[in-house]
Amino acid sequence: MAMSLDRYEPHAVALLRIVAGLLYLEHGTQKAFGFPIPGPETLSGLALASTALELVGGVLIILGFFTRPVAFVLSGHMAFAYFLAHFPQSFFPVANGGDAAILFCFVFLLLVTTGAGSFSIDGTRAASTTTR
Repeated sequence: MAMSLDRYEPHAVALLRIVAGLLYLEHGTQKAFGFPIPGPETLSGLALASTALELVGGVLIILGFFTRPVAFVLSGHMAFAYFLAHFPQSFFPVANGGDAAILFCFVFLLLVTTGAGSFSIDGTRAASTTTR
């Protein structure tokens, strides 16, 4: 059965990439635009940098454009966010609210190794350079 499911791997990676990108982008839109729920009243320099990464990185991940380098940066961003904001509250992720940061970190790390999967600008660019 595993052999028959292997052919769907590029589509599953793409689906994971798109959903993770949308969720990540949502964190940026909340901080920058107060959508879908109100964000903080003011943003520190660190929060502004985080917001920029979430907005730009989220869109690039959704599109599958420069996926590997963008995912590498975003994975580091989430590791940094976890240890800066969540870990000091408690050792346990369920207690410190850092579950999402950990998952984002490792999903992005997976995308560094797998690439964008199907339905991506990266895939389209790679296909056009091999057909020339």
